[in-house]
Amino acid sequence: MIHFYAELQTTCFNVCSRCKMLQLGSQQTFGVVTSDHITPVLRQLHWLPVRQRVNFKLAVLVYQALRNTTTRYLVEDCQQLVSNTGPRRLRSADVDTCIAPPTRTRLGDRSFSVDGLRLWNSLPAALRHPDVEIGQFRRLLKTFLFARDCVA
Repeated sequence: MIHFYAELQTTCFNVCSRCKMLQLGSQQTFGVVTSDHITPVLRQLHWLPVRQRVNFKLAVLVYQALRNTTTRYLVEDCQQLVSNTGPRRLRSADVDTCIAPPTRTRLGDRSFSVDGLRLWNSLPAALRHPDVEIGQFRRLLKTFLFARDCVA
């Protein structure tokens, strides 16, 4: 048991020393002092804030689910509103729109099948177009989220 705590203490020390090295590196690179706000530096680096990063990852998961490139249980949670089958092609078939099931609780609102699909439906039509490749989607999505965050 003593050996476990000694190992844990060594691991924590290593992590803390790495964080200190990163902190010192960022201070020297960007001239940031620990009492300064980090938001301008993050914007300069084009890093998304935490909430937008979560939205980015969630939208990428929905993108992969709609294109059947992720696990089956995520694919099953994403129901498309319009299918491309039928005698006539509808204008609404040009973009992927999903059905978000209704919920009664805030916990249900945070589930992948609800929050992810609502986020997907709130994206611009250019991002939801079926012909957009994953690399292009990620670039456009990050630009969209970054612009939306800077305006808000």
